Amino acid sequence: MMGKAKYSKKKETKKNEIFESSEALAEQLSKSERFVEENKTLVFGILGAIMLAVAGYFIFNYYVSNQNEQAQIDMFQAVYYFEADSLDKALNGDGNNYGFLDIIDNYRITKTANLAHFYSGAIYLRQGDFETAIEHLEKFSADDIAMQARAYCLIGDANMEIGIHNEAAEMYMKAANDHGNEFLSPQYLEKAGLAYERMMDYESASECYGRIVENYTGSTEYQNARKQKARLENLASK
Repeated sequence: MMGKAKYSKKKETKKNEIFESSEALAEQLSKSERFVEENKTLVFGILGAIMLAVAGYFIFNYYVSNQNEQAQIDMFQAVYYFEADSLDKALNGDGNNYGFLDIIDNYRITKTANLAHFYSGAIYLRQGDFETAIEHLEKFSADDIAMQARAYCLIGDANMEIGIHNEAAEMYMKAANDHGNEFLSPQYLEKAGLAYERMMDYESASECYGRIVENYTGSTEYQNARKQKARLENLASK
């Protein structure tokens, strides 16, 4: 009998808890309804702002996508001039077709404009305007690690030309470390070694050549790296 009484008491307690929790929920809902009723302008304003933000996001993405497609069409001739070594026309256009600078100005927020910065930087580098080359190349970014490494290397080349060897070495090392490639990494490491030598940091230079010797035995830079490493080791021993 005692056990039965305890069971009945527990059951009654549970019922009361459910009843109380239902009452609490109903009271909370009632408060929420009153809040909405009393603050209709605020609530609908917030909902409207959220809906506008979502709609704006999709509209903006649609706009950017269309702009990017048009930019690719408009940049086709500039790429052709670049590959044909007509660098001034590639950069500034030919009067009828856009150059890379026009693409940057007219399609700023697109991926195509981002790529135009890379081309522009490469052209300015070849034309000897090293500071402007760096400005454009630093604005370029790519998910493609090989392309990004190439941009780092070009920034390094521009810095070497104007005598900022520490920046050049840093860029070459970023290029080498970001893209472990049998063909490209030894080139970047060799350039980094030369930049470190210009700074008289022979230890770092030797390490660059050593990485080529250890990791890229099949590269065209291998034999020269062996020679340069041995030269620096002899220099250090004197």
